[in-house]
Amino acid sequence: MLNFKRYQRNPIVDISDRQWPAKQIEKAPIWCSVDLRDGNQALIEPMVVEEKVEFFQLLVTLGFKEIEVGFPSASQIEFDFLRQLVDRKLIPEDVTIQVLVQCREHLLKRTFEALEGVKKAIVHIYNSISTLQRDVVFHMTKEEIKQIAIEGTKLVKEYAKDFPGKIILEYSPESFSGTEVDYALDVCTAVQEAWEPTVENKVIFNLPATVEMNTPNVYADQIEWMNRSFKNRDTIILSVHPHNDRGTGVAITELALLAGADRVEGTLFGNGERTGNVDILTLAYNMFSQGIDPVLKIDNINEIIEAYERLCKMKVHERHPYAGKLVFTAFSGSHQDAINKGIKAMKERNSSIWAVPYLPIDPSDIGRQYEPIVRINSQSGKGGVAFIMENYFGFKLPKGMHKEFADVIQGLSEKQGEVTPEQIMNEFKVCYLDKKEPLHFRKCRIEDLTDRDDSSTSAVVVYTDNGVEKTFEASGNGPIDAVLRGLQTELGIQIKVLDYSEHALGGGANAQAAAYIHMLDMVSGKTTFGVGVSSNITRASIKAIFSALNRLNIK
Repeated sequence: MLNFKRYQRNPIVDISDRQWPAKQIEKAPIWCSVDLRDGNQALIEPMVVEEKVEFFQLLVTLGFKEIEVGFPSASQIEFDFLRQLVDRKLIPEDVTIQVLVQCREHLLKRTFEALEGVKKAIVHIYNSISTLQRDVVFHMTKEEIKQIAIEGTKLVKEYAKDFPGKIILEYSPESFSGTEVDYALDVCTAVQEAWEPTVENKVIFNLPATVEMNTPNVYADQIEWMNRSFKNRDTIILSVHPHNDRGTGVAITELALLAGADRVEGTLFGNGERTGNVDILTLAYNMFSQGIDPVLKIDNINEIIEAYERLCKMKVHERHPYAGKLVFTAFSGSHQDAINKGIKAMKERNSSIWAVPYLPIDPSDIGRQYEPIVRINSQSGKGGVAFIMENYFGFKLPKGMHKEFADVIQGLSEKQGEVTPEQIMNEFKVCYLDKKEPLHFRKCRIEDLTDRDDSSTSAVVVYTDNGVEKTFEASGNGPIDAVLRGLQTELGIQIKVLDYSEHALGGGANAQAAAYIHMLDMVSGKTTFGVGVSSNITRASIKAIFSALNRLNIK
């Protein structure tokens, strides 16, 4: 049995007049990618310099304007990577790089050496201030911990004074999510007073959920409390750096934005230590699905996935939001039917607004295709098979035929698992289009009999019966009626057409037609459909009659 008594609830914020629940996300935040630090340090095989350069260029292409390039004072490869960006002039004018460094003088000195030649940079300092870490890691008082932040700020200010480019300070009270908010505010205020930001030159206060410790609403309360308590709020950019320990990284970030956050640090696909950082792509696509411009160029997710998997040597999960191979698929029959009807309704209404059940966005908007939306297995239903036949091959099966053909495909899927569209089409040919035994229609001559009212059409039909060629002539009130009368007389059978439909397959002068006959054997009571295809609609109809007769097997 789980020993749940070992764990205790984490404290919450006393904020009874919270405002964030009544707000909505109206615009995208300032995005900062930390893939080249948090994401890279979490890799089993960290990227080499050239791979880091390629990943940086990917982030630039995606539209990130703030990119953390790593911890240049921590290792030579991190230092060399930043120097490559500078020396090869790979940092665009509108992109600000960010470097992480602890509040230590020798590390800051090395960091500024790495930044030489950079026109604008964010220097990100941090120290852990949480209740637990003060107790078991540092064994320091609140005042001693705060002093580390103050001294680090003063050091950055000293180095920035002689730096030819612009330096923006970012301070993170690490483990903020496990810190008393009044103490976190005290430390941030001390940093603010030491740095002396202005409206024109703001300071970034980054409040990380270094470890998710409670439900998303608690983090939102912490952010709102800080947002409302900062002095000179207009000199501050309020940033969040959420992790995903409880699996709610996206949720806590969205609620933090409601609570006043201006900026989000995260990674592509949520890569990062332990359970990862917040997934910026999911956040951005969530905004997109609500009609908000995410201000990132993320309209081809397949290209992003290819680069990420190649450079990080990690796979995007099949069910990953928006990016997974299976997220725009439906195996369930009821889902397939609803998707099919939703897409049809949009086409019929000529609507520019996306509204399809089970699909929050149009897959094609992010570089995915319609084809993977419906996939057929033993759990699929008639709607999915009909969707495949129409959207892949152009056959608009009559509603009554959906179940008949779906039962055929379900039998196949129970034997082999998932069934491909090509296999579905092959079964359609076998069951309907190529059903030419024992009766095989060969040719016909149709003639109007204008001088007779009851039988206005004459049909001469040539067919084979178990390979033996035969001919019959009959008349009726149209080609289909004439052929049916002739077959009943010729074969001695009793049949009735319950329904008939037809449509063009494709467009243009050479387009073929598909005809569908729903036929009843009046002796046995058995019914089935027949299908015929021809460039001539009359021939297609007669082929459908013979297809149905062969399926009824009543000769």
